[in-house]
Amino acid sequence: MRKAVLPAVIIITSILLIVRIFYLQVIDENLKLQSENNAIKKVFDFPERGYIYDRNGKLLVANQPSYDIMVVPREIKDIDTTEFCNLLHITKEFFIKKIEKANVYSPILPSVFLSQLNKAEYAAFQEKERKFEGFYTQKRSLRDYQVKEGANIFGFITQVNEAILNKKKYYNSGDLIGKQGVEQQYEEILRGVKGVKYLLRDKHNKIIGPYKKGQFDTIAQQGKDLTLTIDHTLQKYGTELMINKRGGIVAIEPKTGEILALVSAPTFDPSLLVGRQRSKNYTALYNDSIAKPLYDRGLQATYPPGSPFKIVTGLIGLQEEVIDEQSTFYCNHGANFGRFMGCHCGLHTLQLNNGIYKSCNSYFGNTYKKTIEKYKNSYYSIDNWANHVKSFGLGQFLGTDMPIGSKGLVPNSNLYRKMYNGAKIRSSYIISNAIGQGEILTSPIQLANMMAAVANRGYYYTPHIVKSIKDQKLDKKFTTKHYTTIDKQYYEPIIQGLEDVYNFGTASGFRVEGLKICGKTGTAENKIRIAGKTFQLKDHSIFVAFAPRENPKIALAVFIENSGYGATWAGPIATLMIEKYINGKISRKDLETRMLTGSLQAEYQKIENIIFQRKVDATKVQDSLNKVKVEISEAKKEEEEN
Repeated sequence: MRKAVLPAVIIITSILLIVRIFYLQVIDENLKLQSENNAIKKVFDFPERGYIYDRNGKLLVANQPSYDIMVVPREIKDIDTTEFCNLLHITKEFFIKKIEKANVYSPILPSVFLSQLNKAEYAAFQEKERKFEGFYTQKRSLRDYQVKEGANIFGFITQVNEAILNKKKYYNSGDLIGKQGVEQQYEEILRGVKGVKYLLRDKHNKIIGPYKKGQFDTIAQQGKDLTLTIDHTLQKYGTELMINKRGGIVAIEPKTGEILALVSAPTFDPSLLVGRQRSKNYTALYNDSIAKPLYDRGLQATYPPGSPFKIVTGLIGLQEEVIDEQSTFYCNHGANFGRFMGCHCGLHTLQLNNGIYKSCNSYFGNTYKKTIEKYKNSYYSIDNWANHVKSFGLGQFLGTDMPIGSKGLVPNSNLYRKMYNGAKIRSSYIISNAIGQGEILTSPIQLANMMAAVANRGYYYTPHIVKSIKDQKLDKKFTTKHYTTIDKQYYEPIIQGLEDVYNFGTASGFRVEGLKICGKTGTAENKIRIAGKTFQLKDHSIFVAFAPRENPKIALAVFIENSGYGATWAGPIATLMIEKYINGKISRKDLETRMLTGSLQAEYQKIENIIFQRKVDATKVQDSLNKVKVEISEAKKEEEEN
């Protein structure tokens, strides 16, 4: 019996192997199509990417035809390289380098030899394409921008690199993929699905017809269109207001979380990243390490929030019941909290309302002090305060549908345990948090979202840039309310103070008749450290607001770098953006002219001069060190010779 088992096992195993091999080689056509089969040629049909529209149906991004020259190295047969190079205006060295690169990728699979031919180049090559065996043209589509604003929103498309090819099997060499902005975030929706035809070759490598009568061919599926939440008119206006300035503007519709404008300055024309000059232009933008046009200041930059943070300080004080509307604090050009905190409010006795519209540091310093000292355990108090702050979306990634962002910083007990070696924390140590200085860092979109939560009296929706996708629903997270830890009843006294900022306070100089705007000015201290030395620069100008007071339609944050007081630059720009969106026209032409023509380039030049001078100083120091080294070396050499 045992003697019969072994032969039976061998026979059964052999039969199974034969059946499997037969299945793989004869029956399973899909394996044939996926393999590098010389008898079958794949021809791809690339669909158009989806179009991009603004919230009002304005076309922002369309497509234009583009042609690449593809090469299959093994199929190259006795071509006249001189004629080929002259036709395409390339050198023989370039030709050799590209063929070598194509061989490394695959000698039998197509890869891009020359991308994005213009119409004249395509026509010239197509006329003589039959003479250059192993080369063919592949039609694709490039982006055709209908507007010059919004490069930071759109992103761009570029060829896939080796890392993407290894990670994502959908793509082949030469395929295009979205990078940055909505092009990256919604790549699979925008790109569609490429079609493929399988063609059969004979033993001479000539195409003789479709493989299996085309039963495995697929039709290209066009990418889906996107409608953005952006209002292009508002985006364009914000971009114009930010000319010759650096900073960001983020505007949100409070009742939906839809981003109405996302302005980053300086910016660039998105068409610079289309065509054969894309790589050169991108390199120039990338290497601008001072102005940083590729850096989205609205999403990525973090700054101390300054006085707008007093809104949260006041709300937490009310919720924790350490103050009420009638609570009074004294200000004598500031207050002493173990160290003196100065103030420019110009008043002596303040309650909540005038504490807000006069932006009194003493008032909110005392409020914060009471909040932190409410509980005996200082670390518990700090975490309790931090949890309130984070409920407004601060100190965390908001979860927007953009591929970039900054978390910011809301300090908690863990941070202060490290800073103070576990010792008890007194409120005086961290009193700067009260007025948005200290360790707190926020991005413009976080502050705009904070104001949306205030406008809604205690909740916000996750900010998002896409309003709708053709034949598809949006992610539920964009229609889910996020509630703050502050009860609804405490918002009205704060909102009254914010409206009075325009009536009696720091924004009274740019009121708009008939429009109830609630806002808060702010400045953020600004320092840079270069080569071990700290330089004090002009403060950043900040303004946050929403309008109208009832049924608010827009909430926004404006940051202008190195521009001084919030009422000087950020406030007027925020007011103009609000009036433009709500009224559709501008009544304060005086403000508009000043903001459109105003320039801060002189301030930015000071920074460049500092950086340049530090580099010069560093070079001089290095030269001196090198000189000393040479002198020491020569002295040693002379000593040895003697």
